[in-house]
Amino acid sequence: MSNLTTKDYFNQDGVKKKFNELLGKRSTQFITSVLQIVNSNKLLMAATPESIYNACTMAATLDLPINQNLGFAWIVPYKNSAQFQMGWKGFVQLAQRTGQYLRINVVDVYANQFKSFSSLTEELDADFSKDGEGEIVGYACYFKLINGFEKTVYWSKLKVNNHAMKYSQAYKSANGMTPWKDAEQFHEMAKKTVLKNTLSKWGILSVEMQTATITDQAIIKDANTLDVDYIDNTKEVIDKVNERIEMMLNDCNTIPDLNQFQEMLIAEKHILTAEQNELFNQKIISIRDGKNS
Repeated sequence: MSNLTTKDYFNQDGVKKKFNELLGKRSTQFITSVLQIVNSNKLLMAATPESIYNACTMAATLDLPINQNLGFAWIVPYKNSAQFQMGWKGFVQLAQRTGQYLRINVVDVYANQFKSFSSLTEELDADFSKDGEGEIVGYACYFKLINGFEKTVYWSKLKVNNHAMKYSQAYKSANGMTPWKDAEQFHEMAKKTVLKNTLSKWGILSVEMQTATITDQAIIKDANTLDVDYIDNTKEVIDKVNERIEMMLNDCNTIPDLNQFQEMLIAEKHILTAEQNELFNQKIISIRDGKNS
């Protein structure tokens, strides 16, 4: 099977059946578009068919088209493998599907628009009534939930660049291949990074959103079990999700607080790690011991 070309691999009955299960009548068109993308990219042509298939299966699972021009999701060659890549529009699409977002957007901020940003009060002073001119100096993300909760986040271009240098091995390498090194794609990657970080800390984490967060910029080994390999970057966003869960758990001081915490987990379909389960059990014992003392 490893000697098959990508075209032969995707022509297998099992592969066709899988995409038909995920996409129905759209499966044939999806496979055709994947093969066109691979054939137009020499580096993807050198990637293993299995890695291309797994990346495409993840896109199909999330029901996102693989087309860099559309900006929802795409597959990126990394050495001899294909890496699944979410676009910022893909994260917006998944957020909108939850039905919990009244507004959500992320934009480039130009020099003629930006005035100041307070990281303490999260007040962004920028004139977005002006068309952007000059240099892009940063990126702003905003969302408002139907319950009234809203959040504004701004990252300067320098902060985004430092983030890419810290988490992308290919970006740091002189010979590395990554969208971060393309002048136009840098801004798309920057907006995706700011949006993803914002949603992972303060947004509604649906099952699809958690799946996208885990698999973004990863080589997919198994789309069903979410077995992935972060060959170019670390799992910093996933760590932020876990940090958020643990902070919320630490803030629980009563049994009703823990009940609300469990309701939130059920609503977001979040599964606690072994360490988080231990912390949860310790919290119950601590609250009960406090009542009995």
